[in-house]
Amino acid sequence: MPHLRIDYTANLDATADMAALCATLAATLVALRHDDGSALFPVAGTRVMAWPAPHFAVADGQPERAFIYLNLLITPGRSPAMIERTGEALLASCKAHLAQVFSEHAVGLTLQIDEGAPVYEGKHNNLAAHLTPA
Repeated sequence: MPHLRIDYTANLDATADMAALCATLAATLVALRHDDGSALFPVAGTRVMAWPAPHFAVADGQPERAFIYLNLLITPGRSPAMIERTGEALLASCKAHLAQVFSEHAVGLTLQIDEGAPVYEGKHNNLAAHLTPA
């Protein structure tokens, strides 16, 4: 982990490059550091995925209204200050990436960070073996 899920209104597909947003936010997460300089999140565990909602009603229901919901799931162990730093960094990256979209459309943006220990977590992957060493 971290796993960042992005749900958004499908009307944004015409003006927002959501694949590039995923890449931007993944880079933001990977760049975050503890105060001692160590990585806040493991590169091999970082996931950012986005899904459009084809059916939606936002605010007053006008069809041009849009919404983006970011939900970051992290495991326990980070200080409240580091979690806040994560949230601020993600929001800043998202706002910068979507500046043009916000200038042209009515868009709501929400980020929620959830922390939780899994009751069960099964894993099988070989991603780390395919990453370029830093």
